[in-house]
Amino acid sequence: MPEAETGQREDRPRGASDEERAGGSRGRSEDGAGRAERAERPPGRSGDQDERDARPRGRSESEDERADRQWSELVQEIRVAQTGVQILFGFLLTVVFTPIFQDISETDKNIYILTVILGSTATGALIGPVSFHRIVSGRRIKHKAVTWASRLTFLGLVLLLATLCSALLLVMRVVTHDSFAPWLVAGVFAWYLLCWFVLPFWARWKHTD
Repeated sequence: MPEAETGQREDRPRGASDEERAGGSRGRSEDGAGRAERAERPPGRSGDQDERDARPRGRSESEDERADRQWSELVQEIRVAQTGVQILFGFLLTVVFTPIFQDISETDKNIYILTVILGSTATGALIGPVSFHRIVSGRRIKHKAVTWASRLTFLGLVLLLATLCSALLLVMRVVTHDSFAPWLVAGVFAWYLLCWFVLPFWARWKHTD
């Protein structure tokens, strides 16, 4: 009997209990699962990125709630653009009544006429969403109103850009009488283009799925 017990004790690994062996098995299983998870993860991605991707995106809102929010945001944007175009357009309307207007060249008068037309069309496009919303109000098509109002606002911004550049060209020609004026206007046009369109479209392409 002692010899049998001695044989059983010798079969067990020295220095390791049953609990330690079970813990080692669990540790090896967890290590294997971790390696499998890391192998399934695409290269260049971390656990934090996977956690961010697993989070719910967007807002929990109905279609009507989304339309109301988008309309409120759009109205705030239109107010900023309307202020600039209305001040500029009001200034342009007073230029024709100044004494110096009669002394400018025929080319400058044509530029002035073009500038006034661009300013009036920009004003119409930026005020158009107000009329659009008032006419379709109560028809339960606010999401459509937001879509068309956004298009009118974008068109108004393009026309406002053209109005500003045309007005600047007129002022530079009258003040400097220099052929360098178109290059100055081209530089300002590029700056407007960068701030108003290039940067937003780049951010939209870069940071959205």
